[in-house]
Amino acid sequence: MKIGFRNPWAYSFMALFTLFMLSLLLINAQGYVKGYSGVSGTMLNLVLYLLPLMTLMLGSFSLTSEKEEGNWELLSTYPLGTGAFLTGKYIGLAVVLLAIVALGFGVSGTAGWLLGEGFEFLTYIRLLIFSVCLSLLFLGIAMLVGTAARNRWQALTMAVSLWFFAIIAWPPILIATLGMLPYGWIKPAVTALTFLNPAELTRLFTVVKLGGGSTLGPEYYDWIIWIRGPWGTPVFLAIALVWVGIALAIAYLMWERGRGRD
Repeated sequence: MKIGFRNPWAYSFMALFTLFMLSLLLINAQGYVKGYSGVSGTMLNLVLYLLPLMTLMLGSFSLTSEKEEGNWELLSTYPLGTGAFLTGKYIGLAVVLLAIVALGFGVSGTAGWLLGEGFEFLTYIRLLIFSVCLSLLFLGIAMLVGTAARNRWQALTMAVSLWFFAIIAWPPILIATLGMLPYGWIKPAVTALTFLNPAELTRLFTVVKLGGGSTLGPEYYDWIIWIRGPWGTPVFLAIALVWVGIALAIAYLMWERGRGRD
């Protein structure tokens, strides 16, 4: 946590995210938002663009800096297990990222409350939870990127590539893939592909919770029923934990393999 809060990148992203949230407050000032609307949908999508990239860069750079600066060679001489090292990195970076998200939402929420132009409270809380889940999910992927990359330049290239694939290129890839499948395979394919992209899974969950399920189309009818049901939230949290656990497990195996060669 100390290293994370000393990182100038963290404060750059903190300032950017806070400015970003204040700009969304100005958009919201044009009308009071309750539930899913054009403004809350815009806010959700813009957070989806910014937060995963920020998380991937901070998380992957934290691990590659250990390799470049020689800190890992020193740490590997101590009785410190790889699992403890990665877990400590994840928890410390999670605190830094949650502080960035909390400050952005806190400043925007306070300004909106003082000006009387804030979001409806429940909508704001759901958007905050969406941001937290997105950060923690992509932090697990960032740990995997930082493990695979040898230096910051490789980490940057891999982080931007993953971000582009999961956020920017995903909709056209999904449409193109579904367009080549028989009609009876579309719903199963949508389900399988959505579970493979944590950003899309989190976005769908939040849109339905905000009351915007009708905008998703008939292919997502079963998703709407599931998410609105009593098991929707627990199952989503379980899936998120599985995603993070798999990413950290792969990172652990890769790190142990490299440690064995060293």
